[in-house]
Amino acid sequence: MDVNSVGILFPGQGAQAVGMGRWLCETYPLAADRFAQAADILGYDLRELCEKGPEEKLNATEFSQPALFTVGIAAAEVLAAEFPERLQNVTAAAGLSLGEYTAVCFAGGLDFQDALRLVQKRGQAMQAAADAVQSGMASVLGLDLETLDKLCGQARNDDVLRPANLLCPGNIAVSGHLTAIDRLEKAALEAGAIKVVRLNVAGAFHTSLMQPAVETLTAALKEMPLRQTRIPVYSNVDSAPHQSADEIRDLLSKQVTQPVLWEASVRRMMQDGVEGFLEVGTGRVLRGTLKRIERKFPSDGFGDE
Repeated sequence: MDVNSVGILFPGQGAQAVGMGRWLCETYPLAADRFAQAADILGYDLRELCEKGPEEKLNATEFSQPALFTVGIAAAEVLAAEFPERLQNVTAAAGLSLGEYTAVCFAGGLDFQDALRLVQKRGQAMQAAADAVQSGMASVLGLDLETLDKLCGQARNDDVLRPANLLCPGNIAVSGHLTAIDRLEKAALEAGAIKVVRLNVAGAFHTSLMQPAVETLTAALKEMPLRQTRIPVYSNVDSAPHQSADEIRDLLSKQVTQPVLWEASVRRMMQDGVEGFLEVGTGRVLRGTLKRIERKFPSDGFGDE
């Protein structure tokens, strides 16, 4: 990718798949070492879980978040060691929800060990909040935000329901009580949605139903020695670039209950001079959103082969 300014992107929950990280660990000892270190910190064999499953366990929030984080950092470190030219023009970072923690770590705001412990606490707290109520998320394809927001208001009743992941034109995820999502699905299809896809997540992330996780996460963030990042990290909460440790700490604590402004973040990175994107970790989800945001914008990936 022959551009002068690259934005590095890290995927979030939902991108996990059994087998992720296998190629990295088998090909690069550096990646295998990171997974071994992660196992010591987490107290279980993360590499075996990623490579062999079971899928149900890997999909659980408390396991998928540390897994995605470790794959992302391992892939980035392999790039830095083996293909430094692919990172030399990286001037900005962002990550989708959980991926924002990977971005902060990559950008030097957190050490791997501290970041992994933080991600583990985040996953556990979000899992506990999700277990307390029947909730979830669904991607609605083919409707604009204004229409979808109106439909959420009509389907909400006394439940929680809101657009939560503003990914790209025509792909917005809603989050809330399952009963409300059931009502929204029918209304969305009647309003012209192409389809509604239930997401493989434990609960209503990025809504007030995650408020019980905020206290735990805020306390954990206060204990973590965050540093100013060497490159800007674009926040899901406000789509703006941040490098201050205090600002990043505050935004990460808010992120769990606030909508993910992914499309706005990508567009802001473009406005700020980013000329191409590099998705690092597992899957191709973020490159898919990029094609819907700006089809001809160059992008590449590195992680699972």
